[in-house]
Amino acid sequence: MTSEVSLLVQPDDLAQIVDSVFETMLNLRVEPGTVLWFASDDRVTAAVHLSGPWNGSVLIECDTTQACRLAGRFLSIEPPKTLDNDVRDVLGELANMIGGNLKSMLCQGMHLSMPMVIDGSDYSFRVCGAVLHERLPLNSHEGPFWVTILSLPSE
Repeated sequence: MTSEVSLLVQPDDLAQIVDSVFETMLNLRVEPGTVLWFASDDRVTAAVHLSGPWNGSVLIECDTTQACRLAGRFLSIEPPKTLDNDVRDVLGELANMIGGNLKSMLCQGMHLSMPMVIDGSDYSFRVCGAVLHERLPLNSHEGPFWVTILSLPSE
């Protein structure tokens, strides 16, 4: 079942979900990006996990400055100067909304985890046993970012 369900997640569908979330919540349009993913010491990653007939994770990654600017837009405040819990909460909520939209697109019986956010100057994010399904480079007025779908084998 994993391969059948995972084939439903096409890059255009994922890009449309992200654009809809960003336009609705941040008044920010998203376009396909050209900056390929690269490791960075200045990165924030928010993730949610989906489980059910299909198992996987949705990640959104950006640099800390962009995360602060996104939080400012989301909360209608001046962007925080440093990464704080409000910024982490906003990035986690964006991952949650993208994952929730993806969940409703996949199939019934899916469950969505609480978001988790990881940041720092030296971290590695890994979902054990997962394989890369899709990594979209995207761009907005606030800069480049990436949305990644990881697939896990069904039990």
